[in-house]
Amino acid sequence: MPLLVHSMTHESAGVVSLELVDPEGRDLPSWEPGSHLDLVLPSGLSRQYSLSGDPHDRRRYRLGVLREPAGQGGSAYVHDTLRPGQTVEFAGPRNHFRLEPAAAYVFVAGGIGITPILPMLAAATAAGAEWTLVYGGRTAASMAFTDELARYGDRVTLWPQDTHGLLDLDGLLGSPRPATLVYCCGPEALLGAVEERMAAWPAGALHLERFSAPVVERDPAAEHSLDVVLAESGRTVSVPPDRSVLDVLLDEGVDVLSDCREGICGTCEVKVVEGEVDHRDYVLSEPEKAANNCMMVCVSRACGKRLVLGL
Repeated sequence: MPLLVHSMTHESAGVVSLELVDPEGRDLPSWEPGSHLDLVLPSGLSRQYSLSGDPHDRRRYRLGVLREPAGQGGSAYVHDTLRPGQTVEFAGPRNHFRLEPAAAYVFVAGGIGITPILPMLAAATAAGAEWTLVYGGRTAASMAFTDELARYGDRVTLWPQDTHGLLDLDGLLGSPRPATLVYCCGPEALLGAVEERMAAWPAGALHLERFSAPVVERDPAAEHSLDVVLAESGRTVSVPPDRSVLDVLLDEGVDVLSDCREGICGTCEVKVVEGEVDHRDYVLSEPEKAANNCMMVCVSRACGKRLVLGL
């Protein structure tokens, strides 16, 4: 089912928002704060963008898209080619960045990472929770949705790097706070710095959404082959140590949706029926990994020699 581009708005230097509706005026699939949508472009390229509007408004989706000069063409297509009145295919919504209930929150956003945070602020306010947001960007002109944030007054701190320097993460997160969850979205440098500052916080206090995967050096000699059993057919496919489960499944004609191939988007999530997963993604929480009932087949493998997947 396609979506119709109803309107496009320039939110800041380099950021445009899309308002998407059903061409027939029907309600759209429901979503919760933290959800993203996969836009499937005419080239076949699929890119995920966080939903930044009102989850209670079933008539429209809003996405914020940053032009990425070094990207693979998705943001360039949105900025340069896509226009109101055109349609675009989509998948989702999906949510691997859910807002868990808490008495208090600290939100940290960097650049376009503000987009999934916006509906979280509204939800936290409606729930009566205490919260603060620190929003950093390269310059004030590059920071999107600041007019929308103005309604929250001094709960929001805007931090342009060219005038304020780097975010004061030590002051913000240096001491653990009781009954407080931290939600952070932005570039990898920011996420890594937040993770460092929160080493002494309780497990589960930090929730992250990544744009790219951290660089992890793995020893090829330590990898091993595995057999993947497809539960629906009983068929077995062999995955050599130098290939991903996803690539082998696709070569074998198994229909598996995928996007990032880095373990950050959740598109390739597959049900695990049997076997222990070596989770290497950045989507699932530690409790979700421990449950061992799903995996991201683009990066994760098996601890043993065999997995049975719900395919």
